[in-house]
Amino acid sequence: MSTIDQRIVRYGELKPCKTAFIDAHTPGSDQKENFTIIGGGVSESPDQHVHITDKIGFNIGAAGQPPKCRNSLHTHTTAEVFFVLKGRWRFFWGRYGTAGEFVAEEGDIFNIPTGIFRGFENIGTDYGMIMAVLGGDDAGGGVTWAPQVIEEAQAHGLILGENGVLYDSKKGQTLPHNVSPMPLLTEDVLSTIPETPVEHVVRDYVARYWDLMALAAKKPAKVIGENALLRDKPGFEVEFLTRGSVSPDMATPEKPTVLMPVRGHWRLSWQGGETILNPGDTALMKPGEAHGLEVSMTGEASMYRVIATDDPAGPTWVR
Repeated sequence: MSTIDQRIVRYGELKPCKTAFIDAHTPGSDQKENFTIIGGGVSESPDQHVHITDKIGFNIGAAGQPPKCRNSLHTHTTAEVFFVLKGRWRFFWGRYGTAGEFVAEEGDIFNIPTGIFRGFENIGTDYGMIMAVLGGDDAGGGVTWAPQVIEEAQAHGLILGENGVLYDSKKGQTLPHNVSPMPLLTEDVLSTIPETPVEHVVRDYVARYWDLMALAAKKPAKVIGENALLRDKPGFEVEFLTRGSVSPDMATPEKPTVLMPVRGHWRLSWQGGETILNPGDTALMKPGEAHGLEVSMTGEASMYRVIATDDPAGPTWVR
């Protein structure tokens, strides 16, 4: 059985995959990096490194992109939650990415509704990183791409098989004889995909960092959950912690719990050991593992805590 210190993935040790998705050769998207931290993730590439393979009911991942690099339009059948660790990001959605958009700053969190096409772009001046929580052990079985993304990728040498695997003609790869290309969504299916109004998205699915800092000044702020700021039951709950909302007492989780610092330095202690968690680090606590958490230095400190629930991973609650 792995120990707590073996289930900490350091930000500086994350291993990227640059061939994770179908748009890996498409100009404007060819510099993005995908990280799978806990669980299988949604990568379409066998090159993807998985840091922690435990199945805990949800996945933790990340996307790193240089300025002006974008992630192409796709949909998920389970939750896709992002918080911005570094940089400024533009999120956009709709059949052609024109139904709405907003800009997320560091620490902001976005519970993207299932079943809508969504994409995101680093609009900052330096390499940016967004951390992700994906619903379900299999992250909903992967992603579904907008038809134009598949067509453009094929023009640049990447073909997605109906088996969910990428084949790169630039490497001499071809589809196996028994595998057909991933079929494009039909117009009938496309007509059922929502063009969610921006006022609904910002109101129901976005929480801003400084609002959460205020709400968590004296107790943990419930960010995503049945009775949280963003009301949903995606198979996990998300809480936000600050210096003033952590208890000095040891806590023993009943469900798998993931700690994800945003800012500051946090001392994580357990029976027989302790370590410092820094922004971008990810730590997995298993049920029954007593641990303590406190801020280890002066200054601003914040953390997202993700806790598994018994709710099945599935569609976003309908408002």
